Amino acid sequence: MHRFHIPVMGTGFSIDTPLKVARFGISSVISLVDDVLIEQMRKFHAERLGEPYEPITDRCEDARARRITLYLDLIHRQVEKQVRELRSEPFTPDSGIVRYFELLPDCAARRLYQAMIVEKDPPMKARMQENLRALVVPGSIDVNIITKSDKQNYHGPQEQGPEFSDAMAALRGFALSQLHSSIVFSAGMHPRLYTYLTRFPDFFPDGNGDLKKKVVLKVSDFRSAEIQGKFLAKRGIWVSEYRIESGLNCGGHAFPTRGLLLGPILEQFKNRKRELIERLFPIYNKALAAAGRPEMKKYSAVRTTAQGGIGSSAENDLMLNYYGMDSTGWGTPFLLVPEVTNVDDEHLAKLIAATEDDVFLSDSSPLGPPFWNLRNSDSENARRRRISEGSPGSSCPKGFSVTNTEFSEMPICIASRTYQRLKLKSLDKAGYTSEQLALVSAGVLSKSCICHDLSGGIKVKYGIESSATPAMCCGPNIVNFSRVSTLREMVDHIYGRGPSLTRPGRPHMFLLETILYIDYLRAELEKFDLKLSTRNQEYFADFKRNLLEGIDYYQSLAERFFDEEWNRFRDELDSIRDTVEALAFEPTAAS
Repeated sequence: MHRFHIPVMGTGFSIDTPLKVARFGISSVISLVDDVLIEQMRKFHAERLGEPYEPITDRCEDARARRITLYLDLIHRQVEKQVRELRSEPFTPDSGIVRYFELLPDCAARRLYQAMIVEKDPPMKARMQENLRALVVPGSIDVNIITKSDKQNYHGPQEQGPEFSDAMAALRGFALSQLHSSIVFSAGMHPRLYTYLTRFPDFFPDGNGDLKKKVVLKVSDFRSAEIQGKFLAKRGIWVSEYRIESGLNCGGHAFPTRGLLLGPILEQFKNRKRELIERLFPIYNKALAAAGRPEMKKYSAVRTTAQGGIGSSAENDLMLNYYGMDSTGWGTPFLLVPEVTNVDDEHLAKLIAATEDDVFLSDSSPLGPPFWNLRNSDSENARRRRISEGSPGSSCPKGFSVTNTEFSEMPICIASRTYQRLKLKSLDKAGYTSEQLALVSAGVLSKSCICHDLSGGIKVKYGIESSATPAMCCGPNIVNFSRVSTLREMVDHIYGRGPSLTRPGRPHMFLLETILYIDYLRAELEKFDLKLSTRNQEYFADFKRNLLEGIDYYQSLAERFFDEEWNRFRDELDSIRDTVEALAFEPTAAS
């Protein structure tokens, strides 16, 4: 019944969020990257809750998948228990069941609850309360796999089979769990991983046409949705949700488009969603028949959701009411809600005080895509300290990004001390100019051990590792929120029924994304000017043209609304257009 969800955040920030919000009907996403952290969390919560715990060590067969399955099953059991207890609670002001209905948006269930509150007849009031108890359903306990995070694993020097790679094992761990929920794939298509879905019956419809486990694709444009949706449909796998995320105005890893802006992308989904579904459904049915499975008489529901920089109830309503999204994703703002996510006190204070200069799009990720980072996090401070001490790079304690074989037969991580020492040494012989060498060297040294440090916040908060150096993957939207909030305050902010939690005068999410794309284009042009880019003339021309077309779209959109905010939007849009038109480049040939 809620119209928002909490996306995956880092490896640790939302790893146990379902234990905190699912009983209130709020869906959230757990990262499956770090099975070491997952095992630590299983131990922590099992001991806290009085459940038996038997460790899954690295020596255990299929350790990664088993750790994930057992942890997800623990979360599943506990949420089911929480919901049973909540349903049995009295309707008193401080009870969980009252909190459940107070958090809901305007809907039939909340209206029934409000009618029950004012009902004077005791028997009628009691009947209404029983009806309300039956309406309590938990939020979904979803999981996320970054498709690019799929290193091959070894047993000694021997490479294990492809089904033991990180992403495949994570998928298996989810598929074998008791969860009735969704797996969110992010970072682009992974053919081998997607094909592996067909090995597990929970991803196929049962006798009633229901899917126990659903597939969600995080996409940054319509074309990506088409390509990936068709690939999966040909294998008898139905995509139940297309989760549309801003290419730049997000948290964590960013996947910038070629200047395609979120508004026009959402418009395309709005206008072509039915076309996409009707094109994929016969392909899907044909694949089911070829696999000896019953064909579907009608397709399962397909949701479209949007996330990335949403910061006000007005923007939330725009996503739901104008673009017809089924839900919105709110990630970064929830980093300031301690009862929902895991940030230690020191970094909570840093997030509250963060300015636009503190949050930057970095080259920190060893996986390659740009990565939103907090400049004064302990992780970044430690990285700079190692450089100043003449020992750059990480000791690589977990090895989830071990993929590079430039200097070794066995893969190593480009954020590791070994790789950075060898790479910096090799640059001396590369023939770079001084300007080129400075930029390339900075790129080498920028890589951080985020696969380990993104779990630092929860380890410090829970007292698991006091010496951890947390990394923060907040998006640029964090600078618009400046205080710690409760779950109730944040939900009321989202639904527009309480005081706004954002600073006055914050830029509209569409405008901020456009500005971020301008900054990104400038950075790409700088690399090109130094002959350090693989971009060509067509890329820059397309990028600028797409930006201007997006600005034209926003101008036409703004003309449909008549209030002070949209008047300010139009004024700021004119200034942004002037900036884009003034961008000049004379590319000759990419190096």
